[in-house]
Amino acid sequence: MSRILSVLIFLPLLGAVVLGFMRGADRWMKQFALGLTLVNFLISVTLLPAFDGGTHAMQFVERYPWVPSFNIHYAVGVDGISVLFVILTTMLSPICVLCSWTSITSRVKEFMITLLVMEAAMIGVFVATDFVLFYVFWEAMLIPMYLIIGVWGGPNRIYAAIKFFLYTLAGSLLLLVAILVLFFAGGHTFDIISLMGKPYSAAVQFWVFWAFFLAFAIKVPMVPFHTWLPDAHVEAPTAGSVILASILLKMGAYGFLRFCLPMVPQASLTFSPVIMTLSAAAILYGAFMALAQTDLKKLIAYSSVSHMGFVTLGIFVFNAPGVEGALLQMVNHGITTGALFLVIGQFYDRTHSRLVEDYGGISKSMPVYAAFWVIFSFASFGFPGTNNFIGEFLVLAGSFGRHRPLAAAATLGLILSAYYMLRLVQPMVFGTAAPARSSGLPDLNTRELVTVIPLAALVFLIGLYPGPWLSMIHSSVGHLLEQVNAVAPLQISEVWTRP
Repeated sequence: MSRILSVLIFLPLLGAVVLGFMRGADRWMKQFALGLTLVNFLISVTLLPAFDGGTHAMQFVERYPWVPSFNIHYAVGVDGISVLFVILTTMLSPICVLCSWTSITSRVKEFMITLLVMEAAMIGVFVATDFVLFYVFWEAMLIPMYLIIGVWGGPNRIYAAIKFFLYTLAGSLLLLVAILVLFFAGGHTFDIISLMGKPYSAAVQFWVFWAFFLAFAIKVPMVPFHTWLPDAHVEAPTAGSVILASILLKMGAYGFLRFCLPMVPQASLTFSPVIMTLSAAAILYGAFMALAQTDLKKLIAYSSVSHMGFVTLGIFVFNAPGVEGALLQMVNHGITTGALFLVIGQFYDRTHSRLVEDYGGISKSMPVYAAFWVIFSFASFGFPGTNNFIGEFLVLAGSFGRHRPLAAAATLGLILSAYYMLRLVQPMVFGTAAPARSSGLPDLNTRELVTVIPLAALVFLIGLYPGPWLSMIHSSVGHLLEQVNAVAPLQISEVWTRP
């Protein structure tokens, strides 16, 4: 177990290299990528029984000199804040291979190589404990996602890919500036754990917080930095939409938890009302925009903006229910929204349409598909017994303890979420069949069932039995809140005062 995290990172990279030299039919490329991602998932699952939820310390730690002259190390580890995202990433990778089995018909080998590189970079982001290593993985994600959208996307793929790249690159440059400032202010080290809890000056905290905020808010994405997301989702292939919704959006919220709160806690406390207000605005804005959509992918994209508003709201209420609910909701959103993009892709493969009006009465011709659509739709708006319910309930509980008007606004967003999803489900599943599209379509085949059954199982497993999942994150969240609540808010006047 001592090098398991390195195995999880480098096995997909090694597979990508091997795949690059392979020759043969496309099916061999798909089978190789599927087998490799399944092996990586099985390896990652062994983290769970060995993980100690009773400590906030990093576990499965590896640390080797990388660039000794600049005190840069290859350093990795996981704690309660990151371990579940490693499992989520490795679980979704074989699902992304399977959902691309028939929909990706050109440059299949290159597509599978891109997915493998993407998996390695995503895992690296969640396990890196050296800032330079983290930044390398953070930037490395841009290229494969740009290619997934730009090469295998829809008609407007070039526009969407360039917009995605420019937005996230701008945020990455601000992140790099913040890293360099902390390096010089924190004792010339890039070690993430060492940089936490140091007494940075008011000026350092102020500027670093806003650099972090812009970098991570673009990735979440928070309103008003969200405009790249609907375009990216609409043009991306199904696998790209699943990765975007399930993993990439979580990296912004992960950045807030890993860096903003423990490294610049005074600034985080001072500006938390701003972030909470933007979060409530995102919840309502995303919900109202979802109500107006006729393209299913765009509808779910705006619903993601709304649901991720719950995550950032919970993070910045600075109490255990809010932060634990936000962290669990990050995982839940990855499961349910990824599943919704999967089932949309399955229908699109049959009809080449994403318009709501073309989905009428699917329960008659595709009853199994309709059942999964209902499960994931109800989970999306937090129906009791499903996974999103417990996460959103904890966020609202924590929010009412901190700021009741914003919590009330978030509750209204939850009601709107139920409204637009139920308004979608009723005609799609139980309404009049749309003869041109929905009649006579084949139901889910075995391959498609394999992609949705595990996600449906997790919807109910987490929803009905959240205890084990919360116990894994409790100690790390408790330690994080101790770091934040031990300091006083930043005095803005100190920022402009020369020492």
